[in-house]
Amino acid sequence: MEYFRQIPLKCTNIGVTMPKGVLLVGPPGTGKTMLAKAVAGEANVPFFSISGSEFVEMFVGMGASKVRDLFKQAKKKAPCIVFIDEIDAIGQKRNTGGIGGNDEREQTLNQLLTEMDGFEGNSGVMILAATNRPESLDPALTRPGRFDRRVPVDLPDLKGRVAILKVHAKKIRIADDVDFERVARMASGASGAALANIFNEAALRAVRNGRGFATQADLEESIEVVIAGYQKKNAILSDKEKMAVAYHEIGHALVAALQTHSAPVQKITIIPRTSGALGYTMQAEEGDHYLMTKEEIENKIATYTGGRVAEEVALGSVSTGASNDIEQATKLARAMIARYGMSEEFDMVALETVSNQYLGGDASLVCSAETQTQVDRLVVELVKKQHDKARKLLMENRDKLQELALYLYEKETITGDEFMNILKA
Repeated sequence: MEYFRQIPLKCTNIGVTMPKGVLLVGPPGTGKTMLAKAVAGEANVPFFSISGSEFVEMFVGMGASKVRDLFKQAKKKAPCIVFIDEIDAIGQKRNTGGIGGNDEREQTLNQLLTEMDGFEGNSGVMILAATNRPESLDPALTRPGRFDRRVPVDLPDLKGRVAILKVHAKKIRIADDVDFERVARMASGASGAALANIFNEAALRAVRNGRGFATQADLEESIEVVIAGYQKKNAILSDKEKMAVAYHEIGHALVAALQTHSAPVQKITIIPRTSGALGYTMQAEEGDHYLMTKEEIENKIATYTGGRVAEEVALGSVSTGASNDIEQATKLARAMIARYGMSEEFDMVALETVSNQYLGGDASLVCSAETQTQVDRLVVELVKKQHDKARKLLMENRDKLQELALYLYEKETITGDEFMNILKA
């Protein structure tokens, strides 16, 4: 501990300039604000917290006045930490069109820039800020000397999810046999806030069922609630519709299982959900994957088409149930060609840009009309090729498709183990 106390003095002796600002960036719910609180607690110094929207006022000059008052108080309490949440509310790029260049938001931003690195130094005042839109911030705010330290607070990996689940498990009573790793694998891609919500939903389910503790089943069901919504008890499907949904979901699961680079099937259900889904197939990766090969993406597209193909093969007609699958398959195919450089025609040429990467990642094509036509043609060809591959797989395993669909129709919900036992029998 004495070593860490001497670090500021050693930095001063060698001539190091301590950073003034640290920018925490990441998707919503990953714990950026909580991390700032933890830093203040560990540093054991005064902590000033304010939201970016609190600086925005109707009258010009009031926001800048609030910034001055905040830093005046902070300097009196130095050393201290100032935390600005959602800084993009005041830190967006300034207007360069010559119109509205003197509005309230810009004056507030100008005052913040001056306070951070103007004529007067802010010795002892460390500024933390959080945002999920770093690309929208003014370059003057992120230049060296201001927010020159960017700390990514990304979605937790498998190990991180297990640790977060164990923290939240201390807040509620749970069964002794809860498998945190299994729950973490099922909750792939969940943020810290989503994991907290999963435990809360599990506790609510336990109370509704008259139990004083949450079980593994409660946690797994709560994951489904977060992903797909609550079970829609009043939705009564006709036998024909229920059979179609069973074939559709088994089609997804069967195509995924028959391909080499696909995540294992965890659960299949045909119970309607409040999200609008009439059923769904849950796949869970064994570990975290940060890269996807061309073959893996193609297999994923084939899996998306598997539901529609199963309807074609087993029922001889198609329904509207594949609308979301079509959307996801098209999005992946377009990304392969326009963003990932996975086509011979365009090679390693970027034809698409992504904005708001932490808020869904909106994509837009940046190419001529002729090139867009070519991209559309290649997308159709790619999806059609994987559609044909899925059809071939299901035609070759038609007996298993029918056997599994009838089993799911009777049971309504089956596990991945039940599915694999029938498939391998």
